[in-house]
Amino acid sequence: MSTAGPSRIAGSAPDLARAALRTKFGRVRSTTERLMAPLGAEDFRAQPIEEVSPPYWNLGHTSWFFATNLLRRFDRMPEGFDRLDFALNSYYEGLGPRLERGRRGRVAAPSTELVRRYRRAVDDATRQWIAECPEQHLEDTARLVTIGCEHEQQHQELFCTEILYIRWSAPEGLRRGYLPPRDDAPADEPNAADAQRGPLGAVSFEAADTTLGYQGRAITDGGFHWDNEAPAHRAVVGDYRLGDRLVTNREWLAFMADGGYRDPLLWLSNGWDEVRREGLEAPLYWQRDGGGGYTRFSLRGDAPVDPDAPVSHVCFYEADAFCRWLSEQGAAWRGARLPREVEWEHAARLQGFYRDDANLLQDDPGASALDVEVADATGEGLRQLQGTLWEWTMSHYEPYPGYRAFDGALMEYNGKFMDNQRVLRGGSFATPRSQCRVAYRNFWPQATRFQASGLRVCADR
Repeated sequence: MSTAGPSRIAGSAPDLARAALRTKFGRVRSTTERLMAPLGAEDFRAQPIEEVSPPYWNLGHTSWFFATNLLRRFDRMPEGFDRLDFALNSYYEGLGPRLERGRRGRVAAPSTELVRRYRRAVDDATRQWIAECPEQHLEDTARLVTIGCEHEQQHQELFCTEILYIRWSAPEGLRRGYLPPRDDAPADEPNAADAQRGPLGAVSFEAADTTLGYQGRAITDGGFHWDNEAPAHRAVVGDYRLGDRLVTNREWLAFMADGGYRDPLLWLSNGWDEVRREGLEAPLYWQRDGGGGYTRFSLRGDAPVDPDAPVSHVCFYEADAFCRWLSEQGAAWRGARLPREVEWEHAARLQGFYRDDANLLQDDPGASALDVEVADATGEGLRQLQGTLWEWTMSHYEPYPGYRAFDGALMEYNGKFMDNQRVLRGGSFATPRSQCRVAYRNFWPQATRFQASGLRVCADR
C-alpha cells in the first residue's frame, strides 16, 4: 500500500480529516464494546483451544496495536502500561517477546479490569492525538489510525467465532448461546416451500483476461486495502461454472449418508489423516439429536439443523472432499471442485458485489443476524456472494506479482503467513460490513473449522 500522496487527506481540510478519523475510531471501538456486552466475567478468561483467544486478550491486543504503532511512535503512550506489551503482543517478532498464544487463557494477569483501564487510556490518548497532532503528521496519523481500526474490525469477527467456540465448549447441560434465539428462527421441520427448493444451479463464465486484486482508492484518498490484496494485476480464467448458491445442509447430509467421511478416495492425504486423527463425521457444532437427526450450535444456541441453510464450519479438506463426492453424483456437476480465487473474484466483479443488504456484521451487533441465512429460492445469478459464510477456494495463500508488505513492523501483518494456508473469499455473517469488498483475501490453515466457512462449487466447462 502506497503512503505517498498529498499532504491533506483526500483533499480535505485538516479539521474535516480529524473529524473523520475521530468518527471512525469511535465507531469501531464502540462496536467492540457492544459485542462484548453480553459476556459474563468467566467468558473473558476462557481459552478452550490454542487458536481461540480469550476475550480479555482481544480487548487488550487491539488497544496495544494503537499504543504500539501510533502512540509510542509519536511519544503519546499513556504512562504505567509498558509492562502489558509482553502479554498483549500477538506475533510481531520485531516488537519484542510475547506471551505464547496457547497461554493467553492460562494466566491470571493482566486482569480484565487492568486491560479495561488500559483500553480507556489508549482511547483518550488516541483521541487527543488526533485533535492535537501537527498537520505535517496528520496523513501518517490517518494511515495508522485507519490500519488500527481495520485491524480491530478483524478482531471483531474473530471474537464472534471465538465466543461461539467458547460457549460451545461448556460441559454438557451448561451450554448457552451468546445471544437469544431470533424471532424468525426456522421451525423444527422445513415447510413445503423449503422442501421444493431445486437442485444446485450454475452460472457460466467464459474464458477471459481479467484483473485480480484491489482496484479502489488509496488510503490517502479515503480507501483501504490490506497489503496482500495488491497490486492489481492481469490474470486469465478459462471457461467455468460456479454454483449459484452455497452448498446446503441438505446436500451435506446426503454426502454424509453416502459415507463421505468414511471413503478415503474422496480425501486428500492430509485431509484423510485429519479425519482419522480428529474423528470427523459431521461439520463442527453438529450433534446427534437422539432421533436420527442433528442439532447445530450457533451464537443463538442449539437448534435443529435447517436443511436449506448453507453448511457451515467445515474445513478446506471437508469442502474439497465434498466436491469430489458431488462429481460422482451425475453429469450435472461432473468434475466439481473448489474455485480458484481468480475465478471467484472475476465472477463477483461481473455479477456485482453488493454489501449493503448482505448478511454481514453491523455496527450495532444486536441488529445483525450473526448466523447463516437461507438463499433466496427465487434469486437469479450468484447468490450469497457477500457475507453469510467465507467460501473456501482451492488457491494457496501466496503473494501477488509485485507484492510489497506494509512498512516497518506492520510488514509482519500478512506476508509472513504466506505458507501452508488456503484463501477464502466473500465475507461471513461476522465480517464487519465496511470491511467486506470483492478483493478481500482471508486465509486459514486447511484444517480450520472454527471459522464461519462454507463452500461454493466450481467446474470447468
